[in-house]
Amino acid sequence: MSQPSASYRCSVLFVDDELAILGLLRELLQDEFEVYTAASAEEAKSILAAKPVDIVLTDQQLPAQSGVQLLEHVGLLSPQTVRILMTGMGRLEDAVDAINCGRVHRYLFKPWKADQLLHTIRLAARQSLLERSHEQLLQELRQFNLELEKKVHQRTLELEQANRQLQQRNLMLTRMALTDPLTGLPNRRAMDRIAKNELIRRARYPSPVAIGIVDVDHFKDVNSTYLLSGGDHALTWLASVLASAVRTVDTVGRIGGEEFMVVAPETDAEGAWILAERMRSTVANGSTHFAGADIRLTVSVGMAVAPTGAPGGYDQLRHAAAAALAEAKSAGRNKSVLTVINDPAAATPAPAAAPS
Repeated sequence: MSQPSASYRCSVLFVDDELAILGLLRELLQDEFEVYTAASAEEAKSILAAKPVDIVLTDQQLPAQSGVQLLEHVGLLSPQTVRILMTGMGRLEDAVDAINCGRVHRYLFKPWKADQLLHTIRLAARQSLLERSHEQLLQELRQFNLELEKKVHQRTLELEQANRQLQQRNLMLTRMALTDPLTGLPNRRAMDRIAKNELIRRARYPSPVAIGIVDVDHFKDVNSTYLLSGGDHALTWLASVLASAVRTVDTVGRIGGEEFMVVAPETDAEGAWILAERMRSTVANGSTHFAGADIRLTVSVGMAVAPTGAPGGYDQLRHAAAAALAEAKSAGRNKSVLTVINDPAAATPAPAAAPS
């Protein structure tokens, strides 16, 4: 992996009550990063209040306050700061707290290896620099739009050309806001809009509609084995596989993490089941190559169908699909489950796929 640009050194704050570890971390990273250290949460807060910091890495066990509580404070103070939690306990409860409260971006276990930690910090630095560049681009585009609007009032003869440029920049901003940057698929906001528009169309021209949610099974194992770069590679591959498995009238998007949504217009229960199984089996039968190894994934699929004439709304369909997905997960994963809303006779799940 390429190192962060030399034109800007990312700043990293390490928080640990073991001074020896702070010394090791400073020695390991000071050539590439601007390094700050703190032995307690209070000391870390003082540093954060005095200067902006790009990355905060903290141990979970700190005097007086936990690492999760510190990261929660960092998230409120500086949402753009990349937050990393380091712990030697490895309890599920810590991971849940870290994700839900501290909003951590990464989770490291002690004892760590120097190359692994350096790799993680470099990835975090790349994320920080990309977000910084992204924000700068958005600000430049907004500023450019403002300048164009002034020119419209000042130069009547240039009105047509200025409007064309303004539309191009606005279109770029819209696409950026509705596209998942990793996979290139529509993001959660875009999928919500597509699904609601389809339901509006369906209200005028009655027809069945299906919404599906696809979730990768045991994706944490992929990140653990191949690190985040391998996980990103696997998600990008999965996105292309799902996009190739749906029909041209269907839309698939990434709605968060390793979870995808499919909107299938004019699709009844039989068609929805065929679509769900095609996506599931295509993923299960494929693989992608990364770092000298083949990565294989399986997915669980929950499909919800509103038959012609059924008044299913978006929230109802989405919740039904999520419930079907949960049932597929609990049934052993690598399975599809279908539910038909507003039709009690068809509310039982379709036959589950063969175990992987």
